Amino acid sequence: MHIRAEHIGKRFNKEWIFRDLNYQFESGKSYAILGSNGSGKSTLLQVISGYARSSEGELHVQVKGKKLSVEQLFRHVSLATPYLGIYEDYYLPEMLEFHFNLKPLKKDINIKQLPELLQLGHALNRPIKQFSSGMKQRVRLGLAILSDTPFLFLDEPTSNLDATGKAWYADLIQQHTQDRMVMVCSNHQEEEIFFCNQRLEIADYKPPIKSK
Repeated sequence: MHIRAEHIGKRFNKEWIFRDLNYQFESGKSYAILGSNGSGKSTLLQVISGYARSSEGELHVQVKGKKLSVEQLFRHVSLATPYLGIYEDYYLPEMLEFHFNLKPLKKDINIKQLPELLQLGHALNRPIKQFSSGMKQRVRLGLAILSDTPFLFLDEPTSNLDATGKAWYADLIQQHTQDRMVMVCSNHQEEEIFFCNQRLEIADYKPPIKSK
C-alpha cells in the first residue's frame, strides 16, 4: 500500500505553500512532517490524505494492489487534527458507536473496552462538550488510531495532553500502528514523532521568494 506524490504543490492566491513534492509514502513506515507554526505542514497533510486538493501535481494511491482515485482515499484514512470537529452533544458511547459504524474498529478490540482504553471510563455520564480539551483530544486520537485503516494521519497529536496523556499516546501508537502508513505533523516535538523513521521538512519544498 502506498501514496505517491508526483510534483505536488499547493498555493493560496499567488503564494505557494509548498511545491514540487515528489515522494512515495509506504505502508509499514512512519513519516514526520516538520515545520514551524504556519509553515504549511497541516496543508500538506490535508492534500496527501485527500481532504484537500492540490493546486498542481497528482496523487497516486494503491491499496492491496488496487489503484484508487483521490476521491476514494478517505475511506482508507483515519485522521486526527486539532481542527477536526467531534459531535460534542453526544455522550462518549454515542460518539464511539457513531464513528465505528463509519470506520471499522481494529479487530482485536471490543467497542465496550474503548472508554477504559481511552482512560475516559469515568466520563460516561457527561456530554463531550463538558470534557476538558485534553479529554477531547483523547477522543480524537482514539477514534483515529483505533480505526482499522491502512493510513493514519495525525496533526500535532499531543496538543492539549498533559504528561499522563502523552504517555498514553505513546503507548497507543506503539501498540496499534504496525503495518500501517503513519504520518504526523509536528513542530519538532520529539514526543509526537519519536517512532517516525522518515522525516520531511516542509521548508525543503517551499519555492524561493522572488525579489521584486
